[in-house]
Amino acid sequence: MTGFARIRKEISQGEVVFSLKSVNHRGLDLHFHMPNELDALENDVRNVIKSGVARGHVQIHCGITRSGGEGAAPLNRALLAAYMSAFREAAGLYQVSGAPDLNSALRLPGMLTADGEGELGEDVAKAVLEAAGEAVAALNLVREREGAATAQEMRQRCRNICGLVTRMEEIRAGAVGVFQKRLREKLADLLHGAGIEPQRLAQEAAILADRSDVSEELMRLRTHAGQLEQMLDGAGEVGKRLDFLLQEMNRESNTVLSKTGGLGDLGLTITDLALSAKSEIDKIREQSLNLE
Repeated sequence: MTGFARIRKEISQGEVVFSLKSVNHRGLDLHFHMPNELDALENDVRNVIKSGVARGHVQIHCGITRSGGEGAAPLNRALLAAYMSAFREAAGLYQVSGAPDLNSALRLPGMLTADGEGELGEDVAKAVLEAAGEAVAALNLVREREGAATAQEMRQRCRNICGLVTRMEEIRAGAVGVFQKRLREKLADLLHGAGIEPQRLAQEAAILADRSDVSEELMRLRTHAGQLEQMLDGAGEVGKRLDFLLQEMNRESNTVLSKTGGLGDLGLTITDLALSAKSEIDKIREQSLNLE
């Protein structure tokens, strides 16, 4: 599910800004965008996020905005001196005129930090991890609202499938009579008016009807739709279980389509209904990628 959250934490040096942005993904895919000074915290931040997010492509942004209070020295003077020296050396070596761009220099990683970065203070590490936990909670609130709306739409599609199954079952009830009529017409052409026993006709029609009977497939399709709704009403991770159940529902729909070739106009009607059911299943599958 998509979502966004940003958390700010005050620290003695300034402020920690932590943000999460997620989009749909089959698994959990984390991408970190943090300054080098926070590299040591990446694994801890990863564990915080994994404890609250199971699926999604998640962008993690974290930075420290230093206030530059009295006595503070946020500028990495050693790095800036090295940058200026390298610029002048390159200009003299290649006979290139020009002045160094201070804006470009200040955007270099680590330029706006104290000289000799050293290790992160405990207050900074604590603030970053607290911000990560709060961001996960805020992100999940957004994702839960979207998930509730998505689940409601999926429930409606389940009900649509059940309605289509009911219509197919009603049509199927008249299948034997249709087979008897079609057999009688074909046999009349083949026998040129010779008689045939009604009992034999009924047996042949029953055999053909049994080969094209879709009652079991329709029953399983209805059952699976009910199971899907139960999953949506339950707790815990449902995305992967939904994917397996939708595969089964799609298989039942394909079997229905393969068995309706000998029903004439009734078969065409059932085919249209089964195709509509497949369309609903495909839409549910697309939506299921948004759920954990």
